[in-house]
Amino acid sequence: MNLRLWVWGIAVGASILLGVPAVAAPSAMQISQGVSQQGGGNPAAEKVLKEGVELYQEGTAESLRKAIAKYQEALKLYREVGDRTGEATTLHNIGAVYSDLGEKQKALEYYSQSLPLRRALGDRAKEATTLTSIGKVHSDLGEQQKALEYYNQSLPLSRALGDAKGEAVTLASIGTVYDDLGEKEKALGYYNQSLPLSRALGDRRGEATTLTSIGRVYSDLGEKQKALGYYNQSLPLSREAGDRRGEAVTLNSIGRVYSALGEKQKALEYYSQSLPLRRAVGDRSGEATTLNNIGLVYSDLGEQQKALEYYNQSLPLRRAVGSRRGEAVTLASIGTVYSALGEKQKALEYYNQSLPLTRAVGDRSGEATTLNNIGIVYSELGEKQKAL
Repeated sequence: MNLRLWVWGIAVGASILLGVPAVAAPSAMQISQGVSQQGGGNPAAEKVLKEGVELYQEGTAESLRKAIAKYQEALKLYREVGDRTGEATTLHNIGAVYSDLGEKQKALEYYSQSLPLRRALGDRAKEATTLTSIGKVHSDLGEQQKALEYYNQSLPLSRALGDAKGEAVTLASIGTVYDDLGEKEKALGYYNQSLPLSRALGDRRGEATTLTSIGRVYSDLGEKQKALGYYNQSLPLSREAGDRRGEAVTLNSIGRVYSALGEKQKALEYYSQSLPLRRAVGDRSGEATTLNNIGLVYSDLGEQQKALEYYNQSLPLRRAVGSRRGEAVTLASIGTVYSALGEKQKALEYYNQSLPLTRAVGDRSGEATTLNNIGIVYSELGEKQKAL
């Protein structure tokens, strides 16, 4: 007997989990609220900064790399004239690009340089934005308590300033943390505070993201049709807003629902729409998630070698972006394949690589699933006491 691994994923930068869902967290772009184009009154630097923002908003892997080059050029110009406002803005923007590219440690480096400048300048609105951005990176890295620390610094600032958009983003981000921690009702509470704020602002991108997040919770609670209802509200909003990253997330989520409902070919159709979008926008974490989900479908269909091909494409991406939670999921998925192929010792090797990672990121549901799968292997090997 093989216990089916509940493996899924979503999220710009959000991760794929085992037993606990990854949620449609706001992207770096959404958290940055478009990414600031405002420097501090240096025309030459501001021109270059604006060019970087335009490249960033194109949202392709190539344009993101070009945006970094423009931002670095602007940064040098701002520093030459001692323009700390422009410097802080540009540092934050570089962090946002690296976050979207999945280079989380690099993102943290730049956000951590921007934050003290924004505080020194007394710019509380932008301080709140950077705090939320840092929180999101920690969330993407599976460091949920650390993420909450930053979100809980950001939220009162946004509220004190009457910044409804910043408040909406941070509330949704906190919802994502609680969802990742398995506290579904708490997650819904935060999402349902965020959603009306996004709607009131006419922020279709933010509304779409939160609708997808709510759908994810209902999917995890077993209410698949309700989940589809939210996803089907979200998808056209993402498309209208030109948010290809968000569209990819929602397509992946719909695929996950159909997979859970046993409609495997339909699931593959949605995953196959999501994957090229994720590659186009340079979302390596999301790409890894969708590759893993495709592997899961093939595993469920009994095509274990095909499943391995997709898992083996996903695993190095997980490691490259530093997603320990996602790495744990993919290792466990590979273990399940080897178990199904009768290679029990090889299955144990992968489960035993996955287990400490699930513990390190506090994924108790994933830890429970992996322990159970190890027990099944020992049972099949005739080691009943060890299985118990």
